Amino acid sequence: MSRTSIETLDHVGSFHAYVAEPAEPPRAAIIVIQEIFGVNEGIRRKCDDWAARGYLALAPDLFWRLEPGVDLDPDVESDFKQALGLMNRFDQNRGIADIEATIHAARARLPESGRVGCVGYCLGGRLAFMTAARTDSDATVGYYAVALPALLHEQHAIARPLLLHIAGADHFVDSDQQRAIHEGLDDHPRVTLFDYPGEDHGFATEMGKRRSEQAARLADSRTEAFFAEHLG
Repeated sequence: MSRTSIETLDHVGSFHAYVAEPAEPPRAAIIVIQEIFGVNEGIRRKCDDWAARGYLALAPDLFWRLEPGVDLDPDVESDFKQALGLMNRFDQNRGIADIEATIHAARARLPESGRVGCVGYCLGGRLAFMTAARTDSDATVGYYAVALPALLHEQHAIARPLLLHIAGADHFVDSDQQRAIHEGLDDHPRVTLFDYPGEDHGFATEMGKRRSEQAARLADSRTEAFFAEHLG
C-alpha cells in the first residue's frame, strides 16, 4: 500500500491519495470517498479490502486545501469536533473536482476501457451522489449520505448506476429527509435505494462504536454485488 500524487483538474496544485493495489491486474478501480474524519484507518482498510477483492482502490485526501493528511478517530470527542469544523469549511464543489481528477488518475492505471466506480460514507455519501450527477463514474455507492434533499434537483443528471444505503434511525438524516429521498429517487431508473431500519449513522464503518455488524455486512455485500455487476 502506498500514496500517489494527483494533479488537480485546473493544474494549479496536487494532492495525495492512498492507494491499495491488487495482487493481480485489477478488474476495475474504486475510489473510496472519505467521511469527515479524513483518510483515516477505517478508510484505508476499506481500500485494502477492495484490493483484496481484485480492485485498484484509491482514497483521495479531500481536505488537503484545509489541512493535508487529516486522520481522525470518530470515537474521540476532540477529533469529532475537529472533523465537524473541517466539514463546515470544506468546499464540496472543489471536492467533486478532486474526485473527478482521481477518477482520471485511476483510469490511467487501468487497461483501455477499464471502469472506475466510487463509494462514499457520510459526507462522502453526499459527495457520491454529486459524483454520480456530475462526473463519468461508471457506478457509484453512497452510505448514509447527509443533506441529500437539497441536491435532489440534480437527479436528472444521473446517467449511470447509483446505489444508496439509508440508515433508518440516522440521527443526522431524519425521517422527513429520508421520505424526501424516496419520493425524489424511487422512480429513477438508475438509482437503487436500500433501507436499514433501526440503524444509525456510520453503521458500516470498519471499526469503532458506530459499527453495526449485521447491517454492515449486508450493506457491504450489496455494494460488492453492485460493483461486480457494473464494473466487472
